[in-house]
Amino acid sequence: MFSWQRKSDDPQIRARIPPGQVLTEKFPVLHFGQVPDYPDLAGWNFRVFGAVETPFTLNWGEFRHLPTARAVLDIHCVTRWSKLDTTWEGVPFSHIAEVAQPHPAARFVVFHAEAGFTSNVPLEAALDPNCLLAWSYDGKPLEPDHGYPLRALVPGRYFWKSAKWLRGVEFSTEDQLGFWERNGYSNSADPWREERYSDF
Repeated sequence: MFSWQRKSDDPQIRARIPPGQVLTEKFPVLHFGQVPDYPDLAGWNFRVFGAVETPFTLNWGEFRHLPTARAVLDIHCVTRWSKLDTTWEGVPFSHIAEVAQPHPAARFVVFHAEAGFTSNVPLEAALDPNCLLAWSYDGKPLEPDHGYPLRALVPGRYFWKSAKWLRGVEFSTEDQLGFWERNGYSNSADPWREERYSDF
């Protein structure tokens, strides 16, 4: 057993851990590429675009003035660790959708991050009440390794869907595979069904 793994004999805890997963109290760091460096956020912006009535772009100060919410979630990584009761704060995705007014044909969301990285989910998944564009974890600003200054937080999917270093949201009428999906990961990414990898 690795040092970050933990066993639990509590059946209520075990019931919250999907098949093939192990529990950890640490927060393992996994990503592709280099961690972006933000000496300041003066040049940072966030773009909302695609199949919407009202596209918009915000700087960091404007973004931080949007409504905020707190979510407590269990997260599950495709590399087989699960972490329970994680606490996040950020802007509810539902507020972004309310302002942007997606077209009736919009059915998907693409999260755009630094270095051209993307992740994709159905719009209904992004509209989960606990889906956030989060800047805070455990009461503190995100650490660079975990997505500072902003990351997506998508409940009920493997954690790669919760893109780090977020810079925009695209509403789309067609599904667009994200970075990991184009490289062999499952598009649906349901941890309870162990949808880790593509069948193709």
